[in-house]
Amino acid sequence: MNEYQRAALRTAAPRDKSNEVFHLLLGLVGETGELAEKAKKIVRDKGGDFAQWDTEDLKKELGDILWYLTILADHFGLTLDEVATTNVAKLADRQARGVLGGSGDDR
Repeated sequence: MNEYQRAALRTAAPRDKSNEVFHLLLGLVGETGELAEKAKKIVRDKGGDFAQWDTEDLKKELGDILWYLTILADHFGLTLDEVATTNVAKLADRQARGVLGGSGDDR
């Protein structure tokens, strides 16, 4: 994941660019919204049959989301390996305690 992060950073704006964090957050939300919009159309037009999702298109949309997430993490000095490792550890802890379901960040 860190290799991807290094490659993605070569296409990013400088960290000190004005409003860059805001740009990255809006980009992440926008790309996630595009993915949700395509999912909505599968529900609306294809009876919710996600087997009909164009996986090449899905791959591109997920890649756009990954890019924004990657650059945003770097902006705050985080590597994708750190983010992924922390997330897996958090989920494993919740699973061990039987609280994967439910709500709240600190469960």
